[in-house]
Amino acid sequence: MTEERHSLATVVEAAKILTGASDPVAAMPSVLNVMSSFMGLRMGALALLDDSGKARPECGKVNPFTIAATIRGTTGAPATSGHLPVAATRAVFRTGVAIVSRDAAEELGSDAVPAALAEGRYAFIAVPIREQVHSPYVIGVLGAWRDISEDEGQSLDDDQRVMTMIASILEQSVKFRRLVARDRERLMEEARAALHAASETSPEDCRLRGAPIEGIIGDSPAIKAVTAQIRKVARTNTPVLLRGESGTGKELFARAVHALSERKDKPFVKVNCAALSQSLLESELFGHEKGSFTGAVAQKKGRFELADKGTLFLDEIGEIGPEFQAKLLRILQEGEYERVGGSRTLKVDVRLVTATNKDLEAAVARGDFRADLYFRICVVPIVLPPLRERLEDVPKLAQTFLARFNAQNGMEKRMTPEAMAQLARCRFPGNVRELENCVSRVAALSSGPVIDAQELACSQGTCLSAELWRMQSGEHSPIGGLAAIRPPLPVIDSAAGQRPPGGAAARGFAEPPVPPLRPPVPEAAVPPQDDRARLIDAMERAGWVQAKAARLLGLTPRQIGYALKKHNIEVRKF
Repeated sequence: MTEERHSLATVVEAAKILTGASDPVAAMPSVLNVMSSFMGLRMGALALLDDSGKARPECGKVNPFTIAATIRGTTGAPATSGHLPVAATRAVFRTGVAIVSRDAAEELGSDAVPAALAEGRYAFIAVPIREQVHSPYVIGVLGAWRDISEDEGQSLDDDQRVMTMIASILEQSVKFRRLVARDRERLMEEARAALHAASETSPEDCRLRGAPIEGIIGDSPAIKAVTAQIRKVARTNTPVLLRGESGTGKELFARAVHALSERKDKPFVKVNCAALSQSLLESELFGHEKGSFTGAVAQKKGRFELADKGTLFLDEIGEIGPEFQAKLLRILQEGEYERVGGSRTLKVDVRLVTATNKDLEAAVARGDFRADLYFRICVVPIVLPPLRERLEDVPKLAQTFLARFNAQNGMEKRMTPEAMAQLARCRFPGNVRELENCVSRVAALSSGPVIDAQELACSQGTCLSAELWRMQSGEHSPIGGLAAIRPPLPVIDSAAGQRPPGGAAARGFAEPPVPPLRPPVPEAAVPPQDDRARLIDAMERAGWVQAKAARLLGLTPRQIGYALKKHNIEVRKF
């Protein structure tokens, strides 16, 4: 009964160690120590097939193996290091049958017993670790020694059963580890090949480097670098991840990848992952069979099926939930899937382009985004520059948007050079989309055919860009996504008319003047300068929100609270 309890305790402790370890091989020394402490099995070792591709001279034509782990730690020692008898271990690899030798020195030869073991009679037990259950392919051998010189009647059957159970637990972990390692290495190789191709230069590349891509406007170095990457990557079938803030034109660049590829004559299908719930997204991407759920009155093809031989663009990929991430991973790995409610497996050939404005690396670290899916989609990441990093492109973009507005509305409006210069001094937290909205708004509201700088929203105190930057912080970003990890740009305080300390100049770059949030206050309307009146004025302008008033006065909310009590000012509630 005591031996049975020890056997059960050994299996339980080994299962705890292996199932909780990210690397099962690295955890094996602890398992071997448990086998030694609980059952008295000595000099335990794990041998694994050497699939590195480097042939060892001593192996000849047989499959080579290495000693991956011993009771002292992970080693990677050669098969001839003396931890396990080479001939017996190879026999287990070849036949898949466990070996139990009661007298190892007599049956396997005196050289088979490790020199570290003291004199005596030792039994040797070795069990196979298979690729999968009932598979004839053996990927590892778990071996150990037992001193039977003191107990001639010692039964080794219990030792074999325990080691077989531990091997069964280990085999699934080792298989998964190898698959992940191979898959990751293949993906990294694809990424290296794609990046190498992107760095090569040919005469054709030199001729086309200056040629613009249809729909992409700009001559700045930042946009030229991105278009050069797009041209290189588009030739391959490598997955592309477009990184950038909202409004940087990720869909436009995704279309450019498709248009410059060999799939340009095939479908380009786009899906906004943030616009659909997880259940609807599954039906939208994979399709569904008739009657698979309420409302499914007919069979529907999914976007993957519609994009076969073409390009599928998944926007806002960072918004999908964990359950759907696993389903998406399968089709990216195998290229096959089933429709919702269906049983027939479909295969597709799709070039995947994804986009996000989120920090996926932080999401992976938090466990919100699967690491294996991240490696699948982030083979070639391309970062799209925000508009504030290519302000020299603003005039050309603004002119394009104004020409588009004129064509749509039958007008002939134009901007003065002063208005263009004013636009080029803005920071545009909403990027190109905000610039387009700004141009369309001023063109619609301008009174004449010529748009002057004074008619722009920033000159009239109706532009909210400065307030967006004011609310920007490292943790909460009204702009969202990648912008949240950038330091916020300073803005002019409309009350003080001065920059806060530590502004743009302090960080080493010049910043053009930012217009005030409100029109200049007439001299007669300047608020009184005593503390109480200034505090009341700030609270009124902030809608009696203490946090906003604190930002206006350059104080903390706690200081505002003390000041309200000190001056006996009653906070108004709406």
